[in-house]
Parts: sequence; C-alpha cells; structure tokens
Amino acid sequence: MHKRILGIDPGTATVGYGILDCPDKDTYSYVAAGIISTPPTLPAGARLKMIREDLLSIIARYKPDIMAVEAIFFFKNAKTVIGVAQARGVILECAASADVPVAEYTPMQVKLTLTGYGRADKKEVQYKLSELLGHENIIKPDDAADAVALAVCHARASTLPLTSA
Repeated sequence: MHKRILGIDPGTATVGYGILDCPDKDTYSYVAAGIISTPPTLPAGARLKMIREDLLSIIARYKPDIMAVEAIFFFKNAKTVIGVAQARGVILECAASADVPVAEYTPMQVKLTLTGYGRADKKEVQYKLSELLGHENIIKPDDAADAVALAVCHARASTLPLTSA
C-alpha cells in the first residue's frame, strides 16, 4: 500500500516539512523538504496565519495520506513552548481541515527509530537519514531534516496508534 507521509517539525519562526513516498515499511522515496519561515517582526497572529496558509498550500500540492508531527516535550524556556504549542495548534487544525490523519512522535521516539538510540545527537540522526534515503548530502536546513526524520519514523513505526486530526 502506497503512502505519502508529510513530516512536520513545528515552530513559530520556522516550521520544517518533509515529504516521503513509502510503498512499504522499509522503502522510502524522498519527494521534497523545506521550511515555512515567518518574520519575527510580525505579531503572533499574523505569523500563525502565514503558517496556516503555507501549510494548507503544501497539503494541497503534495496530497499526503498522513501527517507525522513532532509532539511537544519538555522545554526549559516557557516562552518557547508556548510558541511551539500555538504553531502545533495551527498545524493540527490544518490537518483536520484537509482530512489528513495525524501521528505524533517525540524527539526521543524519532531518534530511537532512526538510530536505535533515543539520545542520539542531531548529527547522528542526520547521517542515518542520509544513509536511509541514499542521499550524499545532509538535508538542510535542520528543521527540514527533522521533518523528514519524522516522516521516516512514521514509515518505520506505523503500527503505532494515530491521534485524530
């Protein structure tokens, strides 16, 4: 069964996205990756609106079967977690509006699924991601690579339960 997975690494300033086609659990075909950037000079509402509009456009263009989104985990900075939570809310609303189911994974789950080690550093994850996709170069920027890693995580761990969008 063919699946197109849209991985999303949420943030307010930058939202990473990565798209993979996965005909089966161990076959990945890179489609696209990139970021949605919002200017820090805009008010929060305008930034969230930009994220929504750009993400809905990405969903319409690539028509994913499922969205894999990074789950919120512990943040040292409360201001950071609030912005990420707001962006995640918009992202989840976009998925619901487009009738795209959502799977959520913590950074530790992604690291464990890709490298076998839940505390792997970013370089280890990026190296393994390049190896799995057959890429000579590491996907840049980091937010886009993180989103592709979420998509691979879902492809490899798709027996995990979904949350409703």
